[in-house]
Amino acid sequence: MSKIVSCRATALLLALGVAACAPQSGVSPTPASTPVAQYRTGEGIAGYDPHVPDFATRNFTPFNRQDVAAIAMREWRLFGMPVDDDDPELRPEPTVASVKPERAPGLWQRVGEYWWIGQDPQETESSWSGKYDADGRLFNFVHDGRYAWSAAFISYVMRVAGANGRFPYSPNHSTYINAAASGQSSGLRAHDPGQYIPKLGDLICTGRGGSKSVRFSNLPTTYGFPAHCGIVVATGQNGQPFGHQLSIIGGNIDDAVTLTHVPTDTNGAIASADGHSYDSRYPWCAILEVLYDADAEPDAGL
Repeated sequence: MSKIVSCRATALLLALGVAACAPQSGVSPTPASTPVAQYRTGEGIAGYDPHVPDFATRNFTPFNRQDVAAIAMREWRLFGMPVDDDDPELRPEPTVASVKPERAPGLWQRVGEYWWIGQDPQETESSWSGKYDADGRLFNFVHDGRYAWSAAFISYVMRVAGANGRFPYSPNHSTYINAAASGQSSGLRAHDPGQYIPKLGDLICTGRGGSKSVRFSNLPTTYGFPAHCGIVVATGQNGQPFGHQLSIIGGNIDDAVTLTHVPTDTNGAIASADGHSYDSRYPWCAILEVLYDADAEPDAGL
């Protein structure tokens, strides 16, 4: 009711010279231009992406770690708050499409939003969804790996949170791992897991499959490699299943947005000083420190 009254009173307030509904100080009057086609030919020309909401591209709030963690957790709740602390090598593959959350009514469209917002508009991937390709064809669930959306999820969260040109949006995690490790990303800084303690909103990353042997000393690589990254949404935890642990949220884990606990030492590190991961499931190769403007929204709760 108070918002309705406030909006109805706008004309009177403006007549009195009071800018009650004026934009926040520091909000850009125009949408931000971001690099396009970064993962195809390196960082390309800059342009306005019409897929990105105005509140994000104009930074209605400073790019902050509170928003990134909150957006990731919002998406996790949407998928039913799954938690998976099993070894991914031991998880059985679904034998029917109906058990895959990414293909469920309401959720395959959400995966489509991760692609639509997270990727550059001229890319084929931007028109994918959880079960349809860019031409609207239903693809067989046994080929879901060709449409893996975990990096699209990370890109989506960063876009909506207002990272704009600071993040190398890509369908491949190795794109932004290598961009951070080579110093080519203005919004990311890569760290050896044994030399840096992750903070809320940072990304922790590992190679997958044949690339599990990739270590920080190998970065940046001269090639793209299968990888996975999760967004840190809680630190300094002490509970099941690992005792000292932190929590990350990632996309396309068990075909959903899923929370995973990561073991740490008492200081919150995920690896020993020599870089050896404390996690037997994931040989972490890098922590990507995200360079935020603020830790939290300046007007959070208002």
